[in-house]
Parts: sequence; C-alpha cells; structure tokens
Amino acid sequence: MTVHPITLNVPDLLYRRLKQRAQETERSVEDELLDVLVTAVPLNQELPPDLAKAVAALSSLEDDALWEIARSRLSPDAATELEALNWKQQAEKLSPAEQSRQEELVHQYEKTMLLRARAAVLLKERGYDISELMPSAS
Repeated sequence: MTVHPITLNVPDLLYRRLKQRAQETERSVEDELLDVLVTAVPLNQELPPDLAKAVAALSSLEDDALWEIARSRLSPDAATELEALNWKQQAEKLSPAEQSRQEELVHQYEKTMLLRARAAVLLKERGYDISELMPSAS
C-alpha cells in the first residue's frame, strides 16, 4: 500500500487530546490520528445521497458562487455547540437527544467541509489561484 506523508498544523488543545489518547492506548500520536481519520473518512464508502447531490450541483455554479462556498464555514454557534457536545461525550454519556443533535451537527460540518473542498478544486481547475483558501502557517 502506498502512503503519503502529510504535514498538518493541529491546534494545541486537539494535539494534547490526541497525545493523551495515544498514551492511553500505548500508540504514537501519528497512529492515533490515522485511526481517527480512518474512522471519520471510511474507505470505499459512497456519499450519502444529499451530499452526492450537493457536490454534483457545484460544477454548474458560477465562479462567484464557488468562491462563496469555498470560503464558507460552519456557523460559530453550531461549531461551539458541536465542540461542547464532543467534550461532554468524552466525559459522560450523551442523552439520545444530545447524540442526535451531535450527529446532525457533524453532518453539517462534513457537508460544509466537503463542499468547500470540492469548490476549491473546481476553482483551481478553472485556473484560479486558491492559495488564499489555505490556512496560513503562523
């Protein structure tokens, strides 16, 4: 199997959590992160119909609309709520309503990220410099 090295800037809080999980399982941080990625992005799985439809629709959009999507983010309120639910889940069991809400927010996040990435690819294919969309290495 071919592997590809990736450099990833991870916020300190997330890194500390990954490091803690790695120590608890006697694994490297790299192995822990890879496990998280495989869980989050299953191999050989088709997109849910709503995501597949949204991605397919992007190719017919004008450039301005693609730029707007490529710059979009999960709303601050939704991001804060998802973070709180994730922390709570690590500390205790979520109620069925909380678990349902967490799943809904994760789906929103995944859809946002997928559409952002696909819009960026389309813009790049159309000849645009998309470097402004990349996080700055500060």
